[in-house]
Amino acid sequence: MCGILGVVGEPGALDTILDGLKRLEYRGYDSAGVALLDGGALLRVRTADGTRSVDALRDACAGLNRSATVGIGHTRWATHGGVSVANAHPHVDCGDGLAVIHNGIIENHDLLRADLVAKGHVFTSSTDTEVMVHLLEDELKCDGDLRAAMARMLPQLRGAFAVAAVSAAHPDRIVAARRVSPLVVGMTDTVAYLGSDVPALMGRVDSVLAVDEDCVVELTPGHAVVTDVHGVVVDAPVVSIDFDVEVADLGRYADFMTKEIDEQPAAVADTVAERLENLFDQPLDADVVAAIDKIVLVGCGSSYHAAMVGRVALESWAKIPAEIDIASEFRYRDAILSPTTLVIGVSQSGETIDTLEAMKHARRKGATVVAVSNIPGASMTREANASLLTKAGLEVSVASTKTVLAQVVVLQLLAISLGEARGVLDAAAATALRADLQTLPAALRIAVDDVAPMKDVANALATASSWFFLGRGSGLPVALEGALKLKEISYARAEGCPAGELKHGPIALIEPGVVVVAIVLPGPSAEKMYSNIAEVKARGATLVIVAPHDDHVVEGLGDFVVRTVPSGDAAAPLLAMVPLQHLAYAVARARGLEVDRPRNLAKTVTVE
Repeated sequence: MCGILGVVGEPGALDTILDGLKRLEYRGYDSAGVALLDGGALLRVRTADGTRSVDALRDACAGLNRSATVGIGHTRWATHGGVSVANAHPHVDCGDGLAVIHNGIIENHDLLRADLVAKGHVFTSSTDTEVMVHLLEDELKCDGDLRAAMARMLPQLRGAFAVAAVSAAHPDRIVAARRVSPLVVGMTDTVAYLGSDVPALMGRVDSVLAVDEDCVVELTPGHAVVTDVHGVVVDAPVVSIDFDVEVADLGRYADFMTKEIDEQPAAVADTVAERLENLFDQPLDADVVAAIDKIVLVGCGSSYHAAMVGRVALESWAKIPAEIDIASEFRYRDAILSPTTLVIGVSQSGETIDTLEAMKHARRKGATVVAVSNIPGASMTREANASLLTKAGLEVSVASTKTVLAQVVVLQLLAISLGEARGVLDAAAATALRADLQTLPAALRIAVDDVAPMKDVANALATASSWFFLGRGSGLPVALEGALKLKEISYARAEGCPAGELKHGPIALIEPGVVVVAIVLPGPSAEKMYSNIAEVKARGATLVIVAPHDDHVVEGLGDFVVRTVPSGDAAAPLLAMVPLQHLAYAVARARGLEVDRPRNLAKTVTVE
C-alpha cells in the first residue's frame, strides 16, 4: 500500500519518479503526487483521480522543469481522510519549504496534531501523515540538520511507517526513515534512489540496501548513509534485485492477470527446480528440525489459502501436528509456542505487515520462524531463521495467481523434506512425491490453456449477484480462493465455506438465482460432496461443478461441469484453482471491470 520513490542526483529526476510510480501501481492507490527541488524552491504537484492518478499526475507536471535532480513521489492508498487532492502526498510545512511522503499509519496522530495546532501549526489535510511534516518543521529549528531532525522525530511516533522528506534548505538530499514498513535504497556512481520495495528500483540498480527499523538514511548524489536514532552509522543488508525489467511489461498480453495466469507453469517449474536443489536459503539446524513437535502457519488472503493446502501436506507427509491462523489474529490470542514450534509466515511480497508482526511475535515466544516469500531480502526473510523463496517472478496484478501455486509447492517440498528428516517418509515415497511436483507444470499448461469452459459459465452467469463456493478437505482452500478471486476483481458477493457447514446456517441463503460452485476433488470426501450438491440443487441454486476428469457421478448434477486435468492427489488442489481463476477473470471482463487494480485493494498490504 502506498508507493514511495525518491531520486537524488539524476538530471530528469521528475521523469524517473513518474516512471517509477507507474511501476508501483500494482501496490494499489487512489491519488499521486511529486515534490521537486528546483533552484532552491520546492515545487509540488498532486492529483486524485482514482486508478489513473499517475497518468493524470504526468499530465499535470507537463510544465515543470525536467532538469531538476532531486525529488520524491508518492502514490496514496487512503486511510485517514478521503480521496482528494488535499489529502494526497506530499504534504508541506507551514512555510512551504519542507515536503514529506509516507507509507503506513501513525497511531498517535490525533494527540500529535492537537499539540501542534496548539503551537500554531496550520493543517490543510485530514491525514495522519501531515503531523510528521510539522514535527520536522519544529525539529529543524533546533539545529537546521534534516537528518538529525528526522532522528529526533522517530521516538515521538507510534505505528508503522516509511517516511521521506526533502527541504528547500537542503537542496542536494533526501532524508528517510522506517519502522515496520519497508524502505530500500539503491545507488550508482552519481545517483541515489529510494523506494518502498525492491521492484520499485528495477532497471535502475542491480542491488539495494534494506534500511533497518528505526534507522535514518540520508541520500546524496551517489551516496547513502544509514544511521540509528543516535547518529551512529550502521550497516544495511544488501539485497540483489532478482527480477528482469521485462517481467513488468505486458508484452502480448491484454493485462497482467492474463500474463501471470499464463506464467503459472513456468513459475511452478522454476520454483520446484530451485527448491529441489536448495530448499532453504540457509538450512535449519538438524537438531532444530528433529525437535519440531508443532507447526503453525500464518498468512493473509491468498497466502492463507496456500498455507491451508500446505498444512495438509505437512500433516500427511511429515506427520507433525499443524495449525493455521489468520496472521492479523495470531498475536492477539495466547498461542502456545515454544522452541520446538515451527512458525511459517506466508506472503507474496514478504512485507505483509500482519504476517510480519505475527512472525516477530513468534520469535519473541522462542519459536523457530520460516518465511515463505517471492521477494528476496524482504522484511519477512530478514526476520526469519530461514526462508523458502518462490521463483514466480514479479507479480503485478493485485489478484495473486502464480505466487499462490508457487507457495503451495514450496510448502509441499518442505513437508517432504521434514518427513524424510524425521524418518516418517521413506525414500521411495519422497522420490515419487517430488516426481509428481516435477510433472505438475505440464498439467498446469493444459489447465491454463483450457479457458473456454469457464468463459461459457461467465457469459451465462456474469450478472449473478450471489455466489457460494463449497469444498471439503483440500477442496476447501480451493473454494475459499475461488470466492476471494471472484469478489476481488468482479465485486460479486462471493462466500467460500466448508460444504459440511451448509446445514449449520449458509443453506438458509440458497435459493433460485444463487450460484453455487462446488469443488469435488479425489479422495474420501467426494461422496459427501455429492450429498451437498444434491442439497443445494434441491433448493434451486444454479450449480457449477469443478470435478476430476473421470468422475462420472457428477454428470447431470450440475448446470455446468468443468473438468480438471488428471493428476495425483497432491497436485489436485493446484489444478482446481486454475479454472476458478479463469472464472473470476471472465466474470470481471463480462462486467467491464479493470482486473489488475481492483478498487480499494493493494498488492502489498503494509498497514494493519
